[in-house]
Amino acid sequence: MTESKKYSLSVAIALVIANMIGTGVFTSLGYQVGPLPSGFVILALWLVGGVVALSGAFTYAEIATTLKKSGGEYYFLGKIFHPALGFAGGWMSLLVGFAGAISAVAIAIGEYSKVLTGVPVKVIAIAAIVLVSAIHWFGVKAGGSTQKILTSIKLLLIAFFCIAPFFVSPALLSHISYLPHDGDWTLIASPGFAISLVFVVYAYTGWNAAAYIAGNLEEPAKTLPRALIFGTLTVVFVYLALNAMFLYSATFTELNGQNDIGNVVAIKLFGLETGTFFSGIFSIALLSTLSAMTIAGPRVTEAMGEDYPIFKSFTRKNKYDMPYTAILFQAAWAIFLVLVSSFKEIIQYISISLSIFSLLTVIGVFILRRKVPASERSFSIPFYPIPPLIFIICTCWMIYYVTSDDPKIILYSFATVVPGIILYFAASKTKR
Repeated sequence: MTESKKYSLSVAIALVIANMIGTGVFTSLGYQVGPLPSGFVILALWLVGGVVALSGAFTYAEIATTLKKSGGEYYFLGKIFHPALGFAGGWMSLLVGFAGAISAVAIAIGEYSKVLTGVPVKVIAIAAIVLVSAIHWFGVKAGGSTQKILTSIKLLLIAFFCIAPFFVSPALLSHISYLPHDGDWTLIASPGFAISLVFVVYAYTGWNAAAYIAGNLEEPAKTLPRALIFGTLTVVFVYLALNAMFLYSATFTELNGQNDIGNVVAIKLFGLETGTFFSGIFSIALLSTLSAMTIAGPRVTEAMGEDYPIFKSFTRKNKYDMPYTAILFQAAWAIFLVLVSSFKEIIQYISISLSIFSLLTVIGVFILRRKVPASERSFSIPFYPIPPLIFIICTCWMIYYVTSDDPKIILYSFATVVPGIILYFAASKTKR
């Protein structure tokens, strides 16, 4: 692939930011204020999620620059542990990590647009998937430019909302305190905090986005770590500011159980007519997340096709050098999920399923360090081994409490993995 057909640092950073800032931050607060009725605790929750994501980004940066190839967990786990585990990771990325997340984003776009257009949610969701997939059909230049524009719109919208409360009547605001109060530390140590972390982990999902296109980046040894780390740090700051604004603008009662947090706050601050206008802007902003996933997802499918003849069709490229069959398959599966799933079910399923494979990948850095000497690593994790240990401990803590509260979630994840393992053994007979 020539340099003109590779993604630049700015596109890689936009990809990370756009993958992360999506449905999670505009929806999940409604599921947190119930079990955690404290401004201090909720901001602490988002900060913990940011530390976990940053720890993962440091670790993935070392793994991806050491192995030097696109494919994400599919390639990383296959090289570090066993091809069967890598195949399972790719299988989950294909069905859950990207197509599942795309369907969740598309449903959120439909929810926000419904207020303005009156069109059914799922009709808008499907139209959004088709539109963005069509844009990326036309290559890196068209897709990269669109990604940067949509991400810029999203960040400008967020910046506007972070300062908006300063320009409305103080009587409209909740004036919640962010200082710790009696009982806050008990809430932080509670199962409710760990379970709420599921929604935060979903909101931060995407911190590893650039790792999926490592082989498609300009100077990946330099570009990839910068994109992962700078993108993640930017999002941590944005999430803390945005959630602080949401909490300051609306009461816990107004936010509790709401999917469209952005709409709730916009209508309260500006009234029904202006708030409805912002619903449309939110929809456009969320397109950047859908776009970013459409960039990264097909690269996993393409990588699997390069190794297994049974998936060879996913490596086919059009005249714009894009894996068009992989794009079509991802779009079709995402549309199917839109038709059969609810938003909350998708979020919980995605968070736990992806956390398991991210956890295994981060554990793999300890093995990789034994195999590859320091002289052959272009990037090393700062303060090693603290970041991977933070990621491992927090992820295990979250998975334990969530599965204790609702065991069927982990069963759904394993039920998705099993067909992938069976398919692996069938496909491996003809592996290249």
